[in-house]
Amino acid sequence: MDNRQIVFNYLDRAGIHYECYEHPAAPTIEEAKKYWRHDGSKHCKNLFFRNHKGNRHYLVVFDCDRTLAIHDLEHRLRQGKLSFASAERMERWLGLRPGSVSPFGLINDTENHVYLFLDKNLKRYPALSFHPNDNRATVVISQEEFGRYLQLCGNSYEYLELYDDELL
Repeated sequence: MDNRQIVFNYLDRAGIHYECYEHPAAPTIEEAKKYWRHDGSKHCKNLFFRNHKGNRHYLVVFDCDRTLAIHDLEHRLRQGKLSFASAERMERWLGLRPGSVSPFGLINDTENHVYLFLDKNLKRYPALSFHPNDNRATVVISQEEFGRYLQLCGNSYEYLELYDDELL
């Protein structure tokens, strides 16, 4: 079964409502922007990090139109020195390859090892958009349904301020 079907099956079994549309492979935000629909959802960027010791892993989700400096992120998350996690670590903890990372990868984290940080400004949007663990499609999910999904996954998560207000 492919990655996206695993996501769809999980969401369907949980009664979580979503919309999905397919498009050509889009491993980067720049590429994906060519195919996104203007449906009122906020498209998200998803980055996977590890701590200095390599014993903690973090998925950071934020507005796709923003960038984050790792040093600033380290300061805001208060998790020590961070670096991008390797493709092997991504495969181990999220069951994903680079270019397809999304919070739906938490489905594959049966140990609930990965900690999820989300930009609190994402809450301003009625819906969010992510790859369904496959960069050839986009899932649009309402805030309420996304909240239900996060509760079901069981991973620890928090919304926090990733940017200074004056920069918004």
